[in-house]
Amino acid sequence: MANDVINGNRLISMTETWYFIDTGKSLPAFNMAVDECLLNWHSKGEIPPIIRFYEWEPAGMSVGYFQKTKNKIDLDALKNQNIPLVRRLTGGRAVLHDQELTYSVIVSENHPDMPKSVKDAYRVISKGLLEGFKLLNIEASFSIPEGKLETTQSAVCFEEPSWYELVIEGKKAAGSAQTRQKGVILQHGSIPITIDNNKLYDLFLYPNERVKERAKNAFKDKAVSIQDVATEKVSVEKARTAFRQGFAKGLDIELTSYEFNEAQLREIEELMYSKYMNDSWNLSR
Repeated sequence: MANDVINGNRLISMTETWYFIDTGKSLPAFNMAVDECLLNWHSKGEIPPIIRFYEWEPAGMSVGYFQKTKNKIDLDALKNQNIPLVRRLTGGRAVLHDQELTYSVIVSENHPDMPKSVKDAYRVISKGLLEGFKLLNIEASFSIPEGKLETTQSAVCFEEPSWYELVIEGKKAAGSAQTRQKGVILQHGSIPITIDNNKLYDLFLYPNERVKERAKNAFKDKAVSIQDVATEKVSVEKARTAFRQGFAKGLDIELTSYEFNEAQLREIEELMYSKYMNDSWNLSR
């Protein structure tokens, strides 16, 4: 995403600058409200393209825009474990956001380096994730399913990789989802540092315990966390540093730190309370 210009007889590379913000640990509803506000602000031309990192406190479950919760998600188990449920703007399946680094990328559909197709845009944006794994000395690659992507009825995101998601030895290592609204691409995703299989599968409904145990055991061959494959302990801070550098390299951009002003924080909080803490949105399907 660098532009080359001629100054006299010299060719000078002009690297594009994007904003970068790390909002740290926040409520699940706040996290989703921030992503929607960033999309709106970029659509209005109030901010340039931006990359955001964040975490979840308490741990939360996000479900895809079209995903059904009835007879799929164990709402009582979520309540008992103090795990709020929030519905994303993006599609896909349920994700338990616990020990992870979460990212979001907001950029115009008309950006010259953004492909028109969703699949190809995944490839471009996910280069940042690929470079981040490299900086952690983890050999990851893009998932490129052969033929038509097979799907199951599972509600669990990490059971199947989609096009250009990151895999390690065939196991999904980062889950991403994308939407396009108001002329803007929003892609966000989960990069697990560790995965608690028991905690994850206790939050979904199954016909019986035997089916649940079979699904949980099969999950070990389908998903992997950073700590499962790293040669040394990787903290969230270390992952944050690696993936920030990874996005800058993978997208060929410079990142400049950004902070919200008071008016922006008020707008985020208003959206959080009116939408993302409201069952009429979160349990709408």
